[in-house]
Amino acid sequence: MRTDAVSPRDHSPAPPAAAIGRHSTYPRSLEGKVALVVGGAGAIGAETSRMLKAAGAKVVISHLAAEKDTAAAAALVAELGEGHAAFVADVVDTPSLVALRDTIAARYGRLDILVNAAGFTKPVPHADLDALTDELIDRMLQVNWRGQFATIRTFAPLLRASGDGLVVNISSIAAFTAVGSSIAYCAAKAGIDVMTKALGRALAPEVRVLAVSPGVVDTEFVPGRGADFNDKVSASTPLKRIGNAQDIAAAITACATMLGFSTGHTIQVDGGRAL
Repeated sequence: MRTDAVSPRDHSPAPPAAAIGRHSTYPRSLEGKVALVVGGAGAIGAETSRMLKAAGAKVVISHLAAEKDTAAAAALVAELGEGHAAFVADVVDTPSLVALRDTIAARYGRLDILVNAAGFTKPVPHADLDALTDELIDRMLQVNWRGQFATIRTFAPLLRASGDGLVVNISSIAAFTAVGSSIAYCAAKAGIDVMTKALGRALAPEVRVLAVSPGVVDTEFVPGRGADFNDKVSASTPLKRIGNAQDIAAAITACATMLGFSTGHTIQVDGGRAL
């Protein structure tokens, strides 16, 4: 299943590696580049898609097959316009990722940017050990760690072929504060930070790997969090507000347009929450 508005195949060659190095100018244009935003139907994924498109990239988003996600993806593609597309894929289903990779290769001939914006959580009080069941732990790690790694593994050949590939993972300050929706979620995000560092070495120099680490963000990602929670967090955050999807998307986009000499690092976007 797909919801797309794709122009004819664009197999523009990647720029030679020698042209990407010390003489880069900033902000970098993303004209001619293709970006995949995994989880693009969500709040952060959608804002990231808009910003990458504004910077010049052709954007492909992946989303789950649920009716709500399909409708959101279709609306976003219609907004983005010609040359952008959305396809169903699930980060816990590697064959669906392989199929998506093959589709992108056939339609665009390249992939330059991968944004891992898919995720899942369920609030569990840290002191309630019995509520954090084996099944929930497995699901949390399956989606939030294994899924991101499987996505990178699947698309690494296309990103390497770009010669100037970029992966941006979505982490969380829960990775190092150990304050988050559940202990398993904190652990999964700590794993993302380590994975980002390890892959920053392993995939260099053809691919840079960065992570963006939000604090509390005003989206519907964490079930049950409302205005009272957000107000309380805002009052105790140095910048006196919580983040929004645009804040995180701007940081992700900056990884592509401004941070050309960075890899393996995690960038905090939390209003000072972790200070």
